[in-house]
Amino acid sequence: MKLDSECMRNIALLESLTGAGARDCIVDDESGTTVFVVNEGEMGLAIGRNGKNIRKVERNLGSSVELVEYSEDPETFVRNALKPAEVSSVTLEEAGDGLLARVDVEDEHRGVAIGKEGKNIDKAKALGERHHKVKDVVLE
Repeated sequence: MKLDSECMRNIALLESLTGAGARDCIVDDESGTTVFVVNEGEMGLAIGRNGKNIRKVERNLGSSVELVEYSEDPETFVRNALKPAEVSSVTLEEAGDGLLARVDVEDEHRGVAIGKEGKNIDKAKALGERHHKVKDVVLE
């Protein structure tokens, strides 16, 4: 995984304003959102008390910010990428040269997991592939 200079600047900004470390950054110009993958256990530090830190980052970037907590475990990482949807289970299967994540979500949380125009599920797919060779995420 390679980071472009814009992502490296964004990560440096997040780290300097929050004290939390970040592993990855995806800038979605279409929706005006920047997604950061923060180090495991540092989500609270990145958000800050009452969201103070994340609001500082949003003001400095001029875009909304989403955070995903990293995990070495691919199942936990996919679950984290789909938050705030409540995921019942994640099952990984071999699929060619990668993994297929089958995600069980209660019906009332299905819309949240998919997101407006599929934004949340697309984010989970992109991050899953970048960090754990998860080629597809399927809701069940």
